[in-house]
Amino acid sequence: MKNKEKHLLKVTDEDAGKRLDVFIKEKLTELSRNRIKNLIEEKFILVNQKDSKPSYKVKIGDEIKVEIPPESELEIKPKEVPFEIIYEDDDIAVINKPAGIVVHPAPGHHNDTLVHGLLLKLKNLSGIGGKIRPGIVHRLDKDTSGIMLVAKNDFSHKKLVEAFKERKISKTYLAIVYKNLENKKGKIESFIGRHPVHRKKMAVLKEGRLAITLYEVKEFLYKATVVFAKPVTGRTHQLRVHFSHIGHPILGDPVYGGLKYDIPKPPRLMLHAYKIFFKHPRTLENMEFIAPIPKEFEKYIELLKKG
Repeated sequence: MKNKEKHLLKVTDEDAGKRLDVFIKEKLTELSRNRIKNLIEEKFILVNQKDSKPSYKVKIGDEIKVEIPPESELEIKPKEVPFEIIYEDDDIAVINKPAGIVVHPAPGHHNDTLVHGLLLKLKNLSGIGGKIRPGIVHRLDKDTSGIMLVAKNDFSHKKLVEAFKERKISKTYLAIVYKNLENKKGKIESFIGRHPVHRKKMAVLKEGRLAITLYEVKEFLYKATVVFAKPVTGRTHQLRVHFSHIGHPILGDPVYGGLKYDIPKPPRLMLHAYKIFFKHPRTLENMEFIAPIPKEFEKYIELLKKG
């Protein structure tokens, strides 16, 4: 049986006032927020030798003891789930996720996720993300299609998580938004946080976290615009919130105002993770991959061209 991984963290004036779970996430980047929450609740994380809560605000001089027990064997059974492997080596895989597929097990989706498919098609996956998130270093919403990076061992997982945190991985999305944008290029900058009433939604809030999106128009259509969008930051639902905020919601989005009645009905959420650029975690080689534009996107664009 593997031994527990142990860490002793001390709080400096720079970190004072941060939530305990945020502080630990910043120090131990390989751990997911959900794993940290579970470790706190199971008393594997102690503050000054006492159990605490994820929301505890750390103070100067606090000693945070972190024990990370080894994960139990994966309980998720491999299953055929549709996705395309674009690239694979011993450390990473680059895949193209279809719309409608949930990335990892969650309420209502326990046996039909991308993770189930990864376990079937890939020989190895990193274990850092926990038993329900093997190999997962970033996510796409269920109804967003496109390119994803997968870690096949813990070394690449840690390196990719660090690269995402340091904004060294560049992602470009293709979206079809409502109406014609005024400018061919633009920058959307705001603070995004959890909606105060509808807790499953995000919103532009003064007390949120900084979110920056760059965009460039690809094509103007009938009452719509095809746009390349590049999130500089990585907030939950960032592109969907940002385009809705400027009055151009992504078409087909039922949560952020993308269902319109003066335009042909889109077949799905019109958001696709189109391109990713990163350095290989082991070789440091520059790598760029594209997930082709889905056929339903192309058909919808042709429909809107006809007005």
